[in-house]
Amino acid sequence: QVQLVESGGGLVQPGGSLRLSCAASGSIFSINLMGWYRQAPGKQRELVARITSGGSTNYADAVKGRFTISRDNAKNTVYLQMNSLKPEDTAVYSCNLIQRVLEYWGQGTLVTVSE
Repeated sequence: QVQLVESGGGLVQPGGSLRLSCAASGSIFSINLMGWYRQAPGKQRELVARITSGGSTNYADAVKGRFTISRDNAKNTVYLQMNSLKPEDTAVYSCNLIQRVLEYWGQGTLVTVSE
């Protein structure tokens, strides 16, 4: 059993920053892929960024240069540093973990970018 718990969402003004955290607990294997997805109202869920246990990353074009994903393998935690936030970044951000053939999701945290 694996649990993912996100934190760090909230309301921020355009141009501001937020840092999301996702802590994984349970049976975590050393080799896995962790990532962040988001779903805006009325839209499909989309990949934001993901990172392998070895540190390789990839990002959605919409967030390149503004968001940074990182992880602490000792804490089984993944982070998403979001800078220069735009109103179109408003969404529920969910943490994702893939290991072996199984996939797990967190409950999601709301990020609202507005004046």
